[in-house]
Amino acid sequence: MSESAEFGQRFTPEEMEAIRRSLRDEKRFGAELMALLKRVGKRVPFAGDLLAAWYCARDPATPRAVRMTLLAALGYFVLPVDAIPDLVPLFGFTDDAAVIAAAITAVASSITPEHHERARETLDGL
Repeated sequence: MSESAEFGQRFTPEEMEAIRRSLRDEKRFGAELMALLKRVGKRVPFAGDLLAAWYCARDPATPRAVRMTLLAALGYFVLPVDAIPDLVPLFGFTDDAAVIAAAITAVASSITPEHHERARETLDGL
C-alpha cells in the first residue's frame, strides 16, 4: 500500500467533512485556535510559530498557496483528528509540531516579522 493511500484511509468521510467545514469557516476556526492556545499554549513550545502562521494565513498579501499550506497545518493542530492524541503526555504534540514545522519551512519567506510580532503580542495576552 502506498503512503498516500495509507494516509487517505486514516480519515473517515465524516472526519474529512469536519476538516473541510472547519477550514471554510475562518472566524470559527480562529476562535477554536485561540481557545486551544489558551488551554495549552504555555505547554506548547511552538505556540508562537502557530500564531505567526495564523496571522500570515489571514494576511491578504499572502499568496493563496501559502495560505492553504498554513491553514492545512493549523487545521491538523486544531482538529481532534490526530495521529498521536494530544492528551498523551510528552508525545501528544510531537506530530503537530512536525506538521507545523514542515509547513512553516515550506513557506518561511512569506511569514514576516510583523506576523511574528503580532504572535508575540497575542501570546503575551493569553
